[in-house]
Amino acid sequence: MKTLKEEIQFNCSADELWSILSDVGRCDWVPTIEKIRLEGDCRHFEMAGMGQITEKILKQDHANMILQYSAIQTPAPIEHHIATMKVAPLNDRECTLSWTTEISPDIFAEGIHQGMLVSIEGIKKVI
Repeated sequence: MKTLKEEIQFNCSADELWSILSDVGRCDWVPTIEKIRLEGDCRHFEMAGMGQITEKILKQDHANMILQYSAIQTPAPIEHHIATMKVAPLNDRECTLSWTTEISPDIFAEGIHQGMLVSIEGIKKVI
């Protein structure tokens, strides 16, 4: 199993970043997704180049600004996937995002990592 980590500083308040990430039906910051359909604690979407994906929201902790989700149905034979996004304030106008993803088998790590990087750039454009 591979663990991927990205930590990035944003020039916005933690509350502003959290409002984007905690809206689990929002996809304007993910360039490869056009629409998300929510059903209970699952979100369904089609990802360009990947196909139909279902993710289960495992944790949405507003007090600690933590979102955790797992890809539970994908076209690829993924055995394990858990992603955790944590927003932390630095001051009133800056915050950090710590994004960690566990993925198995390792062969999917590079594609997942590229998706994380593209999504981080998408967040920067939305803010």
